[in-house]
Amino acid sequence: VTDLVRAQLADGLRVSVACPDGPLAPALRALGPEHDVSGRFVREHMARPGAETALDAALRLDAEVMLVDDPVKRVDNMTMDWGLEARVPFLDHELVELAALCPPELKLADGGKGVLKAAGRKVLPTEVVDRPKGYFPVPAIMHMAGPVLDRVTEALTAPEATSRGVFEDAYVAKLLSAPDEHRTRRGANALWQVALLEIWLQTHGIS
Repeated sequence: VTDLVRAQLADGLRVSVACPDGPLAPALRALGPEHDVSGRFVREHMARPGAETALDAALRLDAEVMLVDDPVKRVDNMTMDWGLEARVPFLDHELVELAALCPPELKLADGGKGVLKAAGRKVLPTEVVDRPKGYFPVPAIMHMAGPVLDRVTEALTAPEATSRGVFEDAYVAKLLSAPDEHRTRRGANALWQVALLEIWLQTHGIS
């Protein structure tokens, strides 16, 4: 595996391994703790001055990295692609600044949304405020079939994938034989997690 692949595997891709014996596990174990790029990034961010508590430092990491590079970016990309305007009122800077001033016990109350739920109960029915959180995954990668499955199969059976040695062939074959059966710990489609890395490697010409 090239140094660039090692860096990319270490940089947060540990969470995409479907299970401890998944296809990326041997490569990740071979990297060793000294190559834990994502862990080093988090430690350095958490050690930065300006946060009064560990919770504040973790929330700062969320606000400055995760929100910017994941949900906000995706919403912006998808809405702009279709000529739509999306607004994120909870990210209004004055509201964010006010929330940041709350003590930790308020930030953690009622599963982390205590203040928001208390305000919501004044104008919304209880069943709306207390309903379970919903997720909106892309249907095509929750239940893979048709062109998406064809693309995944093509990527994972390509000569580049089989010769690179990052994946265990037997495990990939098991995923392909039952595309919707295997899930990660967070419920994502395990086949898609593996295919996503392989498609990225192929797209960037990494062997």
